[in-house]
Amino acid sequence: MKQFFKSMFASFVGTLLTIFVVVLLFVGIISSIVAMSGDDETNVKDNSVLHISWNAEIKDQGNDNPFEGFDFVTMQSKRPVGLYSILNNIDKASKDERIDGIFLDMETLPAGMATSEEIRNKLLEFKESGKFIISYANGYDQKAYYLASLADEIYLNKEGMILFKGLQAQLMFFKNLLDKLDIDMQIVRGPNNKYKSAVEPLMRDHVSKANREQLQTLLNSMWGKLLVAISDSRDISIDDLNKIADKLEVNNAKKALELGFIDGAIYRDELIDILKEKTGVEKDDKLKTVSFAKYTNAKVKSKKELGRDKIAIVFAEGSIVQGKSDGTNIGSVTTSKALSKAHKNDRVKAIVFRINSGGGDALASEIIRREVELAMEKMPVIVSMGNVAASGGYWIATNADYIFAQPTTITGSIGVFGVIPNLGDMMNKKLGITMDNIMTNENSDFIDLFAPLKPYQQEKLDQEITKIYTNFTELVAETRGLDVSYVDSIARGRVWSGVDALKIGLIDGYGGLEDAVAYAAEKAELDDNYRISTYPQKKDFIEQLVAELTGQASQSIVKKELGEYYKFYENIHTIKSMKGVQARLPYFMEIN
Repeated sequence: MKQFFKSMFASFVGTLLTIFVVVLLFVGIISSIVAMSGDDETNVKDNSVLHISWNAEIKDQGNDNPFEGFDFVTMQSKRPVGLYSILNNIDKASKDERIDGIFLDMETLPAGMATSEEIRNKLLEFKESGKFIISYANGYDQKAYYLASLADEIYLNKEGMILFKGLQAQLMFFKNLLDKLDIDMQIVRGPNNKYKSAVEPLMRDHVSKANREQLQTLLNSMWGKLLVAISDSRDISIDDLNKIADKLEVNNAKKALELGFIDGAIYRDELIDILKEKTGVEKDDKLKTVSFAKYTNAKVKSKKELGRDKIAIVFAEGSIVQGKSDGTNIGSVTTSKALSKAHKNDRVKAIVFRINSGGGDALASEIIRREVELAMEKMPVIVSMGNVAASGGYWIATNADYIFAQPTTITGSIGVFGVIPNLGDMMNKKLGITMDNIMTNENSDFIDLFAPLKPYQQEKLDQEITKIYTNFTELVAETRGLDVSYVDSIARGRVWSGVDALKIGLIDGYGGLEDAVAYAAEKAELDDNYRISTYPQKKDFIEQLVAELTGQASQSIVKKELGEYYKFYENIHTIKSMKGVQARLPYFMEIN
């Protein structure tokens, strides 16, 4: 017995020690993460180069929380970079006497076309300070080269290549899969809504004529904008650029140099020597650089004293859903609350509503739009569209005093649809499960996921979809000062680029987030000493930790395992999560 208690006590002590060590290890990891992302001021040396190498996704609103995007599987940080932070850093560097220039060091740009355009425009402003921009990569994809083309000098690895081939929109279709599973997707999209192609993946196995027409127009507009920018920067005619793309002629460094795409084919160590020479550093000394992430905490002396008045930037990024936001979706509750807090804050004098969304739930969109309308009773509300602000994303923008977009922004898609799956045949034929109903009323089975819609139920849904579409077009007509019949002619679910949207009256002007902020200050009659507040407010440390250790951690595991195929999982998940009437963009589309 004595030996038994001795063994039990030893086991108990061992377990306690193990738990203690694990806790210490966990605390150490947490402390390291926090330390890596601290707010200590970054010391920038004279004649430094700002090193830009964005590997994480560029989102509209960044997050200072160390757990945002932290991968607990690999224990590496992949925190999304905030666009507003990027613009601020570039502006700060242009005024910082310690920064001699920028080193663009990237093979790809993890951002949408409109975001890329906004960053490129800011870098063009940086060049006006007289400082240099040098770009280098082992290989450039199209977006990376689009950004790099503005550099004073562009270099490529001697064995590298430039992927310059034109734009392609790749769409994914699920009809054959649904047929194999005996799932009937019952679709309602209203009269003459032929361009509302978000439902096409569920009912077709290829692109419709109407959808091909709108996507071709969209791609041509975006490609044209990209060509003009590269042509202006590199002095290569647009005709020549198209011929080069058609023939894939810049598939090696030698050819890229011959055609004027780059200024030299060199190795990385040779590029470092060039940077040393430009900053006055001896060849044997170390190049002085500061990473973009660390430069966020660098201080630059400013004579301007900030006042009490504020401009609020309310970020809305992702699919629009009812309820709370979860980091990837725009929740109607969270976003409405953010708008409400902003316009009820006595120090906030104007709101910039930054939208980056292809739409989603129609009711959620209306809830958010109503809060924008209430905010406008107190102050100016200016919309800044990101990569996409279409369908429900356009719905929530309609009331604004002024709408800014980039020429490459995807917008419009004014239309609605409903999707109701009938899983009856799948349950019966594939699984041998049958259903039977007992009802108190004639339509108690509305909506039944295991039986087809009755003709009367289909008619009622048609009426509801038509009503919401009518409300949508009337809303656009009223807020944009347009005729309803004209809005219907440009609506019907059709997507437009920012270039075309300006021509047809869906937006007011070209510009990015900073342009919207400047315009908001002008409308609110503010001096240039206003402050910026951002909404929704970020999660605190504990909330973020709990989120990462639960749902978001499992998502990271799936994403890591699936890699490039994660998008297929994401698309299927989107179909599964759709509820109610949808005002949504053709979301199963990848432009590359």
